[in-house]
Amino acid sequence: MAKRKKRIIVIGGGLAGLSAAMKICEMGSEVILIAYQSLKRSHSVCAQGGINAAMDTKDEGDSPEKHFFDTIRGGDFLAEQPLVRDMCHQAPAIIHLLDRMGVAFNRTGEGHLAFRRFGGTLYSRTAFAGATTGQQLVYSLDEQVRRYEHDGLVQKLEWHEYLGAVLDGNGVCRGAIIHDLRTNEIFTLAGDAVILATGGPSQVYSRSTASTVNTGAAATMAYLQGAKYANGEFIQIHPTAIPGQDKLRLMSESARGEGGRIWVPKKAGDTREPLKIPENERYYFLEEKYPLYGNLVPRDVASREIYEIVYNQKLGVEGQPMVYLDLTHKTKEYLEDRLGGIIDIYKKFTGDDPREVPMKIFPAVHYSMGGLWTDYESTAEGLIDHQSPRNQMTSIQGLYAAGEADCQYHGANRLGANSLLSCIYTGLMMAPGVLNYASNISKSVEDVPSSTFDEARNYWTERFDKIKKMDGNENPYKLHQELGDTLMENVLIVRDNKTLEKTVYAIQEIEARFKNVKCVDTNDWANPAASFINQLYCMIHLSKIITKGALMRDEFRGAHYKPDYDLNQPSDFDPYEYIDYLEKKNYGEIAEDAFPPGHLDYMRRYEENNTHWLKNSIATLEDNQPDITYEDVNTSLLTPRPRKYD
Repeated sequence: MAKRKKRIIVIGGGLAGLSAAMKICEMGSEVILIAYQSLKRSHSVCAQGGINAAMDTKDEGDSPEKHFFDTIRGGDFLAEQPLVRDMCHQAPAIIHLLDRMGVAFNRTGEGHLAFRRFGGTLYSRTAFAGATTGQQLVYSLDEQVRRYEHDGLVQKLEWHEYLGAVLDGNGVCRGAIIHDLRTNEIFTLAGDAVILATGGPSQVYSRSTASTVNTGAAATMAYLQGAKYANGEFIQIHPTAIPGQDKLRLMSESARGEGGRIWVPKKAGDTREPLKIPENERYYFLEEKYPLYGNLVPRDVASREIYEIVYNQKLGVEGQPMVYLDLTHKTKEYLEDRLGGIIDIYKKFTGDDPREVPMKIFPAVHYSMGGLWTDYESTAEGLIDHQSPRNQMTSIQGLYAAGEADCQYHGANRLGANSLLSCIYTGLMMAPGVLNYASNISKSVEDVPSSTFDEARNYWTERFDKIKKMDGNENPYKLHQELGDTLMENVLIVRDNKTLEKTVYAIQEIEARFKNVKCVDTNDWANPAASFINQLYCMIHLSKIITKGALMRDEFRGAHYKPDYDLNQPSDFDPYEYIDYLEKKNYGEIAEDAFPPGHLDYMRRYEENNTHWLKNSIATLEDNQPDITYEDVNTSLLTPRPRKYD
């Protein structure tokens, strides 16, 4: 009798989910693909600027090892080094694969792939499709999945919501509980493994560049079921977005990669039209402070500098929290070819043409470096064993995570254009290991009693029945707005412990008020209110992870900026001095005059800080609160050192 094909449940129709589904089907197994909305509307389509791979087409001396170094340094050494190294070495092959699949990458006049610069590197390593790269990648991967759907290997369930994992008596994931968003039917799916590729949690903040579906509820529910959630406090603030009352719309880093310049008038409150302000009266503050990287310093650095200019130096455009992002020195034809997508967005929402007037921008919540803790298995060469069932598995056996839903690739700050790479890389890399897990687990899902699935379905059916009966005086949408505003005000670019302590209590009050929520729509058909209330419950728990993690981490690392714990790096410091310091230390005592004045003291403080804080924060649920412990980060391939970009 022929063995049945292994069935993997993939939650999420963005780049991570699509690439995992494609690879699993390529290996002859079946996929049930669950998407909260139409696959082609997954948040991955909002990515604009490009995808990184060190292919050195411009003979700049780039290499995968330099890509690895830039990524680890950009993340302030908090990322898992074997995973990042393997990702960077696989990146060129991923670009070639996407090219063969028909992604409409921009090309040079000779027909070769074109590459642009992005932040945190001195090399042109970002492949792009105008300024709509994410959309082109999603559409191409979707075509591949449709091919397998035609062959009967993929079943797609769009407009369906993942509620949680089906866990057996031993805590092993055996399937998923699914909510049909049109009919409100709740049912279970049995699977040999479940992959969460559900994106990030930016909607826990009231305004961000993320889609409104990015609530982080799926990953948070895994945490509520016992999974470890890591580094939740590391939230990326993108330096350039269109300020808005409803949400913040991304202006891609590609604008700066193509020569865009950030500046403000040198005179506070200058009301002249920007193009009437002479060059000598403009303050190109990133270029002046960071002459080597200029406008392409990493995102955490740029965001802090814009914050400093606007709030501390009071130089915001027209006295408002905005700075100029200027492309007007480029030709209209060049901008249309390279940046047409974001130019259209800016024109649509502001009425101004970036080809004719500088854009007004400000930093915005954009991405979460943290997420579900996932495992991996490395080789002796410092790469990844792609056959290992441990790769991308959460602390719940049989439940995997990929893309922005996991935590391992970006450390304390993500470099631009590494997000699309990490999504596709994790989807492709993990597939062999997931199938090896499914083939070798001691007890098959077919041996799990039906009562396990019945109990899971009944629990969620009763839960939603209770939600629909909630008849308090709190509007869930207003409560979410208040939660998001609280995080926007208190857990953003600049953080301090007194404010964070107050925020912990504020979230506790919001959690208490949640019990008095009113389900504003009790219909059984296509009712988004009940689903949103459940997601709000998850966002409250996630906000507790983010805030407590930020409160407990007493340091300045990457996107987590506490001025009280800034080590105040000397202005003339060279990071390679730290490597010299470590070598000298290995051979005995270091003379006090071995380094320039103040440098030795700084390096000792830096070393002591890493001893305490170069660790992943791990949140687990204990008595309805996040219990946070710390795990060492793998730094076996690259010695941590202070960051410097000038």
